[in-house]
Amino acid sequence: MTVQKSIPDTAAKARLIKTASLIALLGNSILAAAKIGFGLHAGSLAVLGDGIDSAMDALVALMSFIVAGVIARPADPEHPWGHGRAETVATALLSFTLFFVGIQLIINSGGKVLSSIQGIQAPAPAASVLGVILFSIIGKISLAWIQQWFGNKANSPMLRAHAKNMAADVVLSLGVLLGTGLSLVLGIGLIDSLAAMLVGFWVIKSAVAIFIEANLELMDGGSGKESYMAVFEAVHSVKGAGNPHRTRMRRIAGLWDIDIDIEVDPKLTVQEAHTIASHVERAIKERVEGVYDIVVHVEPFGDSQQDTREGYGLREQEL
Repeated sequence: MTVQKSIPDTAAKARLIKTASLIALLGNSILAAAKIGFGLHAGSLAVLGDGIDSAMDALVALMSFIVAGVIARPADPEHPWGHGRAETVATALLSFTLFFVGIQLIINSGGKVLSSIQGIQAPAPAASVLGVILFSIIGKISLAWIQQWFGNKANSPMLRAHAKNMAADVVLSLGVLLGTGLSLVLGIGLIDSLAAMLVGFWVIKSAVAIFIEANLELMDGGSGKESYMAVFEAVHSVKGAGNPHRTRMRRIAGLWDIDIDIEVDPKLTVQEAHTIASHVERAIKERVEGVYDIVVHVEPFGDSQQDTREGYGLREQEL
């Protein structure tokens, strides 16, 4: 039997997100200031673009800090499921922000490339930028690890998205290091501009991946076959419960909201049927990690067979 891991309550989760966000805000602000400053001083568009990306990460961290205060609010009549989806909305907004940053970087670096093609050669950047790029790589590795640790502890998809973005930034900085190094060795400024374009495409790729993940949660999708099979297995482990159907699973701020219909002996009393439903709920929580809420609807055996074309939810046979 799988024992459910402890789930941080809303207040504890908010504190973890705030702590992680402050660390990310401070770290990315330092990296952004260093890269933008050295990028402008040394004339490296690639390093400047990398610095702008870190500046956006700092703004995202600030947004996460604000969102942590929103998700800590208790449920109210206007938001009976709580305010957890604010985290998902913020993650989606993060993807749009990153996307437009990538587009802008491609446009700027593309203009430099066109100028080089027309015979206007840009000078190679100064060698001083190599040190700040190496500093950025070390910093991003540390920040990615910290965000992932806090994201797992708080069960926060937003923090895990930040960690994924910062891990991608490590690869990004390695590409900038390679492009800038070649530009310095060969004395060709065009290489730096081409590296900046690649940075822009990488940022767009990261933005699309983050949006797809957030959109799955907003559309109540992406539960996966394994999660449903765990729920069906839990139902079959309870004596007297059968035919799980009309099953729906959705994420709310990284936690599961589950609805399921089961069938029981129609001769049972309401109290007996309720006891079986409670056992099913407990069995699901033991097998599925991070359950926010479960609704178990009880029907008499054979009742669901009258209409096999249910408009929503899944049957076990459909998997």
